[in-house]
Amino acid sequence: MVGAGGIGCELLKTLVLSGFQNVEMIDLDTIDVSNLNRQFLFRRKHVGMSKALVARESAMKFRAGSDLTVVAHHGNVKDQEFNPEFIKKFDVVLNGLDNLEARKHVNRLTLAAGVPLVESGTTGYLGQVTVHVKDETACFEVRA
Repeated sequence: MVGAGGIGCELLKTLVLSGFQNVEMIDLDTIDVSNLNRQFLFRRKHVGMSKALVARESAMKFRAGSDLTVVAHHGNVKDQEFNPEFIKKFDVVLNGLDNLEARKHVNRLTLAAGVPLVESGTTGYLGQVTVHVKDETACFEVRA
């Protein structure tokens, strides 16, 4: 999954509590005081820390002692290490981003890797979720 903010916290909680065993997440942001009213995995003591790393730590407590694995990457999904080869190791990619350029980038990565994308995001107060499967559904953006 990409994004450990408002949507990402809810996604991670749902995945962990639904029984997913292996989750990997990427987020470049750090926690700000303004995040505390809508991103429930974070507390005041976490301000200034990595969203991905703290979200992982918090989510692991939901199933302490289980065989749950959550890998957190504090980094930008546009970094070279997160390339199509990296994406190919996943069955599906879940987007939880509010940044349009990053959402388009993840769309292109998943198309190049042939991995389905569950695209969710926000634009202002509006949210949306769509599923994109290469050669079967429309993708997030139309490329000429």
